[in-house]
Amino acid sequence: MKLLKSHFWYNKSQRNGIFLLVIIILIFQAIILFSDSSSKKIIDINTSEVVAFQNQIDSLKRIELEHRKPKRYPFNPNYITDYKGEQLGMSLKEIDRLLTFRKTNKFVNSKEEFQKVTKVSDSLLNKIALYFKFPDWVVERNKNLQSGINTITSKTKKYRGNSYYNTPKHIITSTDINKASQEDFKTIYGVGEKLSERIIKYRSKLQGFSLNSQLFEVWGLKKEVAEKVLKTFKIVEKPIIKKENVNTVTFRQLLKNPYIDYELCKKIFDYRDQVAELQDIKELINIKGFPVDKYDRIVLYLVAE
Repeated sequence: MKLLKSHFWYNKSQRNGIFLLVIIILIFQAIILFSDSSSKKIIDINTSEVVAFQNQIDSLKRIELEHRKPKRYPFNPNYITDYKGEQLGMSLKEIDRLLTFRKTNKFVNSKEEFQKVTKVSDSLLNKIALYFKFPDWVVERNKNLQSGINTITSKTKKYRGNSYYNTPKHIITSTDINKASQEDFKTIYGVGEKLSERIIKYRSKLQGFSLNSQLFEVWGLKKEVAEKVLKTFKIVEKPIIKKENVNTVTFRQLLKNPYIDYELCKKIFDYRDQVAELQDIKELINIKGFPVDKYDRIVLYLVAE
């Protein structure tokens, strides 16, 4: 008890001092409180400086939003998927019309045809048609149709004074599809500069056409156009192709076969390791996953010896 009294027992002067100290503390707190409230200033947000700063912030926000928007790249409208069509703003009915049309193995070759098939509005067409990218031969054909020039027969009419004259039609140098020139192929309706060039390049890749059906493999060449080509150009002389021995050919050499990709090449080598040696080239059909429909083309370049 004496210990507690020693800590909490004060004389009169001590109590007065403590009381004065408490009053001083309260006065200081009141001063601080009132000085803070009085120091707050009302900022006018309508000043020219604030408005200019806010406009700059809004401008930066708009730029950032533009950067966040997904970029659009040129695309062929014939291959629009449900997801892509929805991104472009097309309705499900419009997308279904296009997909139904494509199931008939037909293509739209202009924005007008696209609108005719899908029935999209003019506003949407003008918005997305900027990104349409058709094959080069389609673009070339559309230009020729618009200008009224018949590039198929290479025959044009030019006007001089009061008379017309015709440029001479190209004379085909050979009807052998393996000897015909690029200009020869261009005489066929539907074959322009690009397609004729592709036919020549693909012929070189194959070392010459051995089968008529190989012409249908040329990228971008429509079936009906290929049939027209084959009415004029035939396989007169079959190409002489150097065949590789499937039992000794290297992996890299086998990949040069235009009908063999990496996966098939690996399967052939795995099978060769299993049997040690192929006795007959027909054994390729025994390989699991072998493309039987391409057998007659693949064996043009292979032999089992």
